[in-house]
This record gives sequence, C-alpha cells and structure tokens, in this order.
Amino acid sequence: MLRTLTIRDFVIVDAIELEFSNGFTVLTGETGAGKSILIDALQLALGGRGDASMVREGAAKADISADFALTPAANVWLEQNEFDTDEGGALLRRVIDNAGRSKSYINGVAATASQLRELGELLVDIHGQHAHQSLLKLDAQRALLDNQVAVRDPGATAQVQEVASAYKAWKALARQREEFETNAKNVLLERERLEWQVGELDKLAVKPGEWAEITNEHSRLSHAASLIEGAQEALTALSESEQPILSQLSSLNQKLAKLAGVDADLQAVLDCMEPARIQLQEAVYALNTYVDKVELDPERLSQVDARMDAIHSTARKFRVTPDELPDEHATLKAKLQQLADATDVEGLRKQEDKAKAAYMAAAQKLSATRAQAAQRLSSQVSEAMQELSMSGGRFVVALNPCEPAAYGIEQVEFLVAGHAGVAPRPLAKVASGGELARISLAISVITANATTVPTLIFDEVDTGIGGGVAEVVGRLLKRLGQSRQVLCVTHLPQVASQANQHFQVAKDTTDGGKTVSRIDVLDNKARVEEVARMLGGIEITETTRKHARELLAS
Repeated sequence: MLRTLTIRDFVIVDAIELEFSNGFTVLTGETGAGKSILIDALQLALGGRGDASMVREGAAKADISADFALTPAANVWLEQNEFDTDEGGALLRRVIDNAGRSKSYINGVAATASQLRELGELLVDIHGQHAHQSLLKLDAQRALLDNQVAVRDPGATAQVQEVASAYKAWKALARQREEFETNAKNVLLERERLEWQVGELDKLAVKPGEWAEITNEHSRLSHAASLIEGAQEALTALSESEQPILSQLSSLNQKLAKLAGVDADLQAVLDCMEPARIQLQEAVYALNTYVDKVELDPERLSQVDARMDAIHSTARKFRVTPDELPDEHATLKAKLQQLADATDVEGLRKQEDKAKAAYMAAAQKLSATRAQAAQRLSSQVSEAMQELSMSGGRFVVALNPCEPAAYGIEQVEFLVAGHAGVAPRPLAKVASGGELARISLAISVITANATTVPTLIFDEVDTGIGGGVAEVVGRLLKRLGQSRQVLCVTHLPQVASQANQHFQVAKDTTDGGKTVSRIDVLDNKARVEEVARMLGGIEITETTRKHARELLAS
C-alpha cells in the first residue's frame, strides 16, 4: 500500500507530505484546486512522462517521492533487479529540473524510468477519469479482456505473445513466397551467378591457411641451392673442418676443467662454456637433418608456382586477398543455399502452410481462453449494472470472427442493452454519457477486484453519475476498500461520505501573490463542512450541514 507521498515544487504545489492509511480514501475540493495534480505527481513517481512544465514557476526542480509497503511480488522484483530491500519498503523518487532533465531512484539507488514503471505496476493500478472514453475503442476493449485473462492466468499473456509471434512468422514466409513469384527472373539470374562463382571456388578448393603454407614452401624451393650451400658451410665450420669450432670448444672445456681443479674461481667460466658446447652440438644435429631434407626439386617448384598463380588470379577476380578466399567461398555457398531455399516455391508454400497451421492452433487456443473470460466478465458487469440503476440491463462481451491478425481471429466488442427487452448493441452506439460512465465504473471495480495490486486509484471515474447511483458507487468503492487500499478523486458527496479517510484540496495564495495548492486531512467536523459544501455549493446552510451529517452517518 501507499504509505506516504511527498511533493515539492510540482505545478502549483510547493511542499506537501501526505500519509495514507488502509481502506477507502477520498480527495475532494473545488474544481481547479489541484485534486488530479496529486495523481499526476504519483504517476510521475511511477515512471510516467514528465517535462519542464511540471516544475513550479520560479523553482529549480520538482521532486516527488512515493513510499510503499512491499508486497511479495514487489520484493522479488527488487531482489532480481539488485535494489535494497532492508527497510521493508519501496521508495520511488523522481526529480525533474526546469530544463526538463529527469532522474529516477528506487530506495535511494539510481534507476531508470522504465524500472519505476515495472515496479509501479506491481504496486498501483490507476483508473483515469477518461477511462470510459477509451472503452469506445475496439483495441482498448480487447486489451481490457486480455488483461482480465492475464490476472487470473499469468500464462495467458504468453498465449497472446505466441499468437503474435506465429502471425509474424507466417506472414514473413508469405511475403518471401510472393516476392519470389514477383521477382522470379531476377532471382534465377542471381542464382546462376552464384552457382558459377561457387563452382569456380569448388574447383580451386583453397583450404584455410593454405596460402601461408604454399608461400613458405615456394620461398624454400626457389632458394634451395643457397639454403643447402649455407647450411653445409655452417655445418663444416662447426664440425667438419680441420679445426672445427665444436672440437676447439670441447678441448677448451677439458683444459678449463683441469684448471678449475686447481683454482675453483674458474668453475664459473666453465659453467658458462659447457652449455654453449651443448647448444652447438644440438645445432649440428639440426643442420644435418635440414641438409638431408632440403633438396633441389624443379618439378615441385613448377607445381607450386602454378598453384600460387591460380590462387592469386582467382583472388583478384573475386576482389579479395588470397588468404580470404576460403571465407569468401563459405559466404557464397551460404548465399546460394539461401537462394536455393527461397526459389523452391513448393517448399516455401509448404513452410507457409505449416506456419499458418501453427498460427491457427495458437489463435484457436487463445479464442477458447477469451471465450471463458468474456462470459465471466459479461455476467459480472451485468450484475453490477443492476446495482447502478440500470435494472434489466445487460452487458455482453462479443467475440466477432475476423480475418487473422496479430491479435487473433476474433475482434472483441462490448455490447450493452440499457434495459430489459432490447437486444445488446455496440457500446459506442447506444450508451448515453451517464450509462457509459456507470458501465465504465462497473468494469473498473470488477477489474480492480481481479487484480493483485494492493493500491487502486480512481481519478474522477464517477463523472456523469449522480443521485442514488452515486451512493451505490460510494458503497462499491468502500466495499473494495475492505480488501485493498482505495484512493478516489471525486466531486460527489455521496461517494466522499463513504470514505474512511478524507483529504481536502484547496488553493491558497502566498505572501508573494502566487497560487499554491494546499491539502488538509479532515476531522469529523471538517468533513461535515466539506460534504455540505459539495452538497450546497458556495453558501452552506444548516440544512445542508444536516444532510451532510446524515450522509456521513449512513
């Protein structure tokens, strides 16, 4: 639940801190006093859009903080997103400066506006004053039904997503087939070009790393004579001449070994020279092996020359370097395979049919889920209409078959019969303003009952309602407040009188002549005055006070 709301320098609010309790709370006041500004401020703290116009004139920034008690779902979200949960609450804060720059925080840690929205959706559900207008749109009607389904069965959201994904996959294949049929000639020419290129590279069959290997081999073969001569010269100097270096070094080591027996200081010199002798011996072995391996092979040199020429000329033809030919070969083969798949019209048709069947299966499953939810919602709203002075009225959620779309194979449409004996017709065509407001309120209360969100806010959803119906609305909201925290901005005394907590919003003028919004928590005496004002207007008489006391007592 919402525990406190702190607002500083927001629109016409300079500084306000409100503490909220459980149950049903109302906010009342004169038109333009700033009742809905409080809801706007809360929406900003919940990640809503904000701009510089929201900063109070003359102030540097607007600062809104909303403190909530944690629910299990919100606690899990905080842990998953690595926000602190030690205090047992969720403090959502939003700061907007007079240049329009925005900062967001959750429990004192910097966050994004989208993270505020995600967490806010687990804590608050706001029913706006224009909700009844959105009900006239078919898309909104479908979304409302799907939301109802999701509240009862979280897996149903996956059904909606599955239908949308399946539709996208089906239509992508359909477009691919249509494009091929339209551009068949161009596709075939491109395929022929790729087949020729891949064929060329298949014949050459250049292996990864081959260019480096063959270049090295060519260098060795072309310099074989000088390589052999140089290696043999080194071998002669080291071990095969009249006074080979290796023999001289061995002789010196033997002499030093004897002398080291006389003077131990020479042992250090001997320790340096002995490894050199060993390394020279290893070099002699390596040179012998190398001389045996390297040989003059004009025929192999000719073959390597031809291979290098073929690889180099092909690389130039394909405008790549020789060592890039294997990658180019793989890329062209992949393109050819894709084109081969794309030009298989029959194969494309089979894939398209398969994708369509998968979409239809998912859509039919979603239709069955919607049908159950539609029947339930129709019954609940029809029942609520009886309480709201629409005796005999009926509400029907119709599922009208339509062409397959991303949202399914039916269009959701709300139908209403205002009284007994008439057939339900589309909501947009038959409902008057008052009826539409009552139906919207009934739907809001019912959908709020189904949700697990702990705080529900109704922003003047009772517009267009009056008289005895208003009293019923008040009782409905109070009943809802027994299980949830309910906040309602209202202009109806019959609704306000049912509240457990009452805030009055009023305009005030500062010493500097600026208008600010003031909010007071009303005690019993003040509530009588406020309800009397709502009943009687500017002049409050003893009669209106008496009526106000009766409303509050009921």
